[in-house]
Amino acid sequence: MFEKFDFNKSVKGIWDKLAEWLDSIILNFPNFILASLVFLFFVMVAKYAAKLFDGILRKKGSQDSIRQITAKVVKVIVILIGFFIALGLLNLDKILTSILAGAGVVGLAIGLALQGTLNNTFSGVILSFLPEIQIGDWVETNGFKGEIMEINLRSIIIKEPDNNYVMIPNSKIIDEPFKNYTRTNRSRVMLDCGVSYSSDLEFVQNLTKETLEDIFPQRGNEEIEFMYQGFGDSSINFVARFWTDVTNSKDILVAKNKAIIAVKKAFDKNNINIPFPIRTIDFSNQLSVNKPNIEP
Repeated sequence: MFEKFDFNKSVKGIWDKLAEWLDSIILNFPNFILASLVFLFFVMVAKYAAKLFDGILRKKGSQDSIRQITAKVVKVIVILIGFFIALGLLNLDKILTSILAGAGVVGLAIGLALQGTLNNTFSGVILSFLPEIQIGDWVETNGFKGEIMEINLRSIIIKEPDNNYVMIPNSKIIDEPFKNYTRTNRSRVMLDCGVSYSSDLEFVQNLTKETLEDIFPQRGNEEIEFMYQGFGDSSINFVARFWTDVTNSKDILVAKNKAIIAVKKAFDKNNINIPFPIRTIDFSNQLSVNKPNIEP
């Protein structure tokens, strides 16, 4: 029924197989050395190719995010070319074809499982080539605002005014609106205030515009705009709009600070009152504190 197990024959078979593997290793050892050298050569070439493209794009004035993404893509492509050539030197072309076929199926499954990650990756590539958003810009998006420190294939790193870092996924930046303060050198700043009802409104208007013009000179077609907005509880409210150099939110705060100090001094000098809320308490109702008569 069962053939008798021959231990010596089994051992001889193992040794024969090991001998075949050893012969194969010895015969292919030069190819293995050559393939390793070729792969290392392409790794070095990839490093210098990435630096070369980075330098070319830097001379052309390309933004930092474009240079970083391009350098990474060039480096990966060159390394993959070297990897495929090394496999060819090892006579593993058929194995490589099988691996690529299997990788296609596995890649499809992984792609479905990592839709969010891939979405961020492609969004990162798009953001890297958008001129409207660059490293060093001051932006406001998704409830956060600060300076862009890094744009990678997964997220954007923003440093907020309090020196904390916020990582926002790239897909959030693509899908949501964002405000970039740095793309324009000058912006309009709004100053809200109010004066008492007894004030000369035309005088207040002219004085405010002249005061702001002295500290914020307007250029070209720019002008200081002054508009009364309505009758408040204790003041007539107005908004003054003026142009100044603004590249981040701090510049807006600094401009408002200067404007408030200058306008307050001008109003004080000309006896113009900036009223504060007033509440009047009416005591017209007389309450009796006498003890009520209680009949037995």
